[in-house]
Amino acid sequence: MDRPRKPTLDTVAGVVGVSRATVSNAYNRPDQLSAALRERIMQTAASLGYSGPDPVARSLATRHSAAVGFMLGQGLSASFADAALSIVLDGLASTVDGHDHCLVLIPGRDKGGPRPETVARAQADVVVAYSLPDDAPALAAVRARGLPMVVIDQPVLPDTARVEVDDFGGARLAASSLWALGHRRFGVLTFALHPDGHNGPVTPERLTSTPFRVTRDRLNGYLDVIGATTPAWECARSSRELGRAGARALLSAVPAEQRPTALLCASDELAFGALQAVRDLGLRVPADVSVIGFDDVPAAEHADPPLTTVRQPLAEKGRHAGELALRLLDGGRPGEPTRLAVSLVSRDSTAPPE
Repeated sequence: MDRPRKPTLDTVAGVVGVSRATVSNAYNRPDQLSAALRERIMQTAASLGYSGPDPVARSLATRHSAAVGFMLGQGLSASFADAALSIVLDGLASTVDGHDHCLVLIPGRDKGGPRPETVARAQADVVVAYSLPDDAPALAAVRARGLPMVVIDQPVLPDTARVEVDDFGGARLAASSLWALGHRRFGVLTFALHPDGHNGPVTPERLTSTPFRVTRDRLNGYLDVIGATTPAWECARSSRELGRAGARALLSAVPAEQRPTALLCASDELAFGALQAVRDLGLRVPADVSVIGFDDVPAAEHADPPLTTVRQPLAEKGRHAGELALRLLDGGRPGEPTRLAVSLVSRDSTAPPE
């Protein structure tokens, strides 16, 4: 038994007695029709079971998908657990909202960004790259498609719109605040230096060859103040679990009299893990160990104790990226990179060493 044929735009046009173009206008350019005619077309389409033009077919015909692609450095589950990323994404979405554009998430993988084949088939008119390594294969896939691109944080690419913060300056600000309090023994929890899943002590070779600008700038900003020989621990992801493990390793590696009195963390998520690690070892924050983060996500204010951190304007970063993406869609030029200021937020997790 033959299945009934699905109604098409031509089916609706034939029943209403108008041209195919008129039915198309009812969906795509309603201002071209009278209200009564459009209502008649829509009612007829509904009675026939026709839901409207196929968006994929339309994008193939027009070469436009009305979508902003957002390339993530990691998988969806890890990305949704990243509080800082969520705020950036919300800022971007608030800008794109109201401009008849969709937001398409393009998930990353373990080796630094989305697969090139995923980028090649993504329905998007412009791409926003969020914190990818310099050598991410997805970047070449975007260039091969000839799509305009906006970068948030990293990598640094020529003739490409970019929004960033002063990561080096923010890290120096954090380290200088602890130095001014009198701390002289430090430990550092940093992001991944390479997308190879490594967790462990930072080596000079891994630092000098890292393809991640943000990791490099924040770590070098800390070390510029506290000294290049300061013990640092590399965490494969910005997570509380890895921050906790890394902090325990740094605090347990030496005798108590040599133990760090302050931990500098490349993100608030790592810092939250460090707070727990200090408690695991029967120590107190900040009496025995001061802890400082970077980002100032909402949970920082409500941590136990409230977390001292470097505030970066996460929502503003997302809004700027959205504005740049819309400008590129309108044929605008990338312009100079946008650098946003950071500031130190002092709370109860830092104090002079006892």
